[in-house]
Amino acid sequence: MSAIAVIGAPELVGGFALAGAQVYPVESDEEARTAWQQLPVAVAVVVLSGPAARAIGDARFARAAPLTVRLPA
Repeated sequence: MSAIAVIGAPELVGGFALAGAQVYPVESDEEARTAWQQLPVAVAVVVLSGPAARAIGDARFARAAPLTVRLPA
């Protein structure tokens, strides 16, 4: 079964856990990149805050990367 993950500031990601998403609260660019690199293989969709999307950069467009959705600012 595929999973959904959310990477972003703690105050943004907490509510997504109520919907069953795997949440990765991060407070820095380095933490966002680390969370991205350590995502389980079963994750098919990743919701990213704006800062997390910028920190991850073009890695989110790699061929084998999960589908990403960027939250509006």
